[in-house]
Amino acid sequence: MPHVRTVFLSDIHLGTRACQAERLLDFLREHPADTLYLVGDIVDFWAMKRGIHWNAAQNTVVQKVLRRARHGERVVFIPGNHDEALREYAGSAFGDIQVADEAVHTTADGRRLLLMHGDAFDQVTRHHRWVAVLGDVFYNLLVRANRWTSWLRRKLGLAGYWSLAGYAKRRVKKALNFIFDFEESAVRHASARGLDGIVCGHIHCAVIKDIGGIAYINCGDWVDSCTGIVEHLDGRLELVAWHARAAVTALHGEEERAAA
Repeated sequence: MPHVRTVFLSDIHLGTRACQAERLLDFLREHPADTLYLVGDIVDFWAMKRGIHWNAAQNTVVQKVLRRARHGERVVFIPGNHDEALREYAGSAFGDIQVADEAVHTTADGRRLLLMHGDAFDQVTRHHRWVAVLGDVFYNLLVRANRWTSWLRRKLGLAGYWSLAGYAKRRVKKALNFIFDFEESAVRHASARGLDGIVCGHIHCAVIKDIGGIAYINCGDWVDSCTGIVEHLDGRLELVAWHARAAVTALHGEEERAAA
């Protein structure tokens, strides 16, 4: 399996039914790295107040990350708003995992990237927490509804992964405006710090793009899109959509069985 320089992950939301831990484990197995950055909302304490769902696969995710750290991979955990209780431990370490409010990562080709979860750029989360919690509940309902739509699409023979939650984010004007405002705020912050870009999460919209000469990189999530960012040995950044990879693998498997 190819070794990469860095892996960036956010919004895993361990402790919830929506967490796609099995797919994350597949991704981690395929991407050994020198450094693993966990960019917030790794454990969802918000959702766990309403009810805990912690299965064997989620437990294995924690064990795998700890094992990677013990075996020499640098692991840095930057808490988000859903696991903000851990922010008070910034500057300390759990075992071999470093906890930090933020970090600056230098890529192999010399770019300096700020790493933050991103809730600091979300005015709703900062100033209207109850609205954010309500929105989180509604989003989780959409994600759970994805399972039914995915099942129906398979029954109808429709190929490829389609996300109801993702569709809502792309089509609702207020959601689009929120995303654009978030991206602009994040980029302005990185530029003001004299950095070349920013890596964040929070809004569950994975992307790598240039905004006014500043790199904006969002890791996405592991409840809906199943995406992560990897840095290759030459410094090139790639957005990996594991849903798409899994769909291609399944398709090839069906073709091979049909040909046998």
